[in-house]
Amino acid sequence: MDGLRQRFERLLEQRNLATEALEVLEAKTGVDKRYLAAGATTLLSLYLLFGYGASLLCNLIGFVYPAYASIKAIESPSKEDDTVWLTYWVVYSLFGLAEFFSDLLLSWFPFYYVGKCAFLLFCMIPGPWNGAHMLYHRVIRPLFLKHHEAVDSVVRDLSGRALDVAAGITRDVLQTLARSRALITPVAVAVGPPLPLEPTIAKVSMTQLQKDK
Repeated sequence: MDGLRQRFERLLEQRNLATEALEVLEAKTGVDKRYLAAGATTLLSLYLLFGYGASLLCNLIGFVYPAYASIKAIESPSKEDDTVWLTYWVVYSLFGLAEFFSDLLLSWFPFYYVGKCAFLLFCMIPGPWNGAHMLYHRVIRPLFLKHHEAVDSVVRDLSGRALDVAAGITRDVLQTLARSRALITPVAVAVGPPLPLEPTIAKVSMTQLQKDK
């Protein structure tokens, strides 16, 4: 328990949006930010257990703050924070893919959204125990290094086939348009507008006037 409390206190000493908000609340209320953080965590857990829209809240927690922190990382001159949040998004995308196939089953468990929210917070907390960093280097990276050549080969093969199919469709469409134009052009000539008769009528009238004279 002492180790968890020390980690919790070190986490509160980090400079980020959440700790800055806690410091503002601490200054206004006079309540220690440790108790404010513990109370907010408790209320969040209860809402995820019994509140309406727990899925939306959980997804917002896993997306909104990381998106904000990623924008700050892009604008900062350091590249270290870029790597941190790129790692998070890799883990988040793989987790979302796995959740897509298991959500209908797992969402019926009473502590599912609490566990999901805890996992996402674990993946984004700063420090050496960052969950995204641990999962990437212990699970994702070894699998990637082992299979990335085969995956690249499959992707190249699929890309080549897709380009061939697109080229074939484009060629068929152009040929169809050319045939349609060839069929429409003679008809357009046959039913074209009649030649103007006014000049002929005017010429006949002038000839008749000369004969009368």
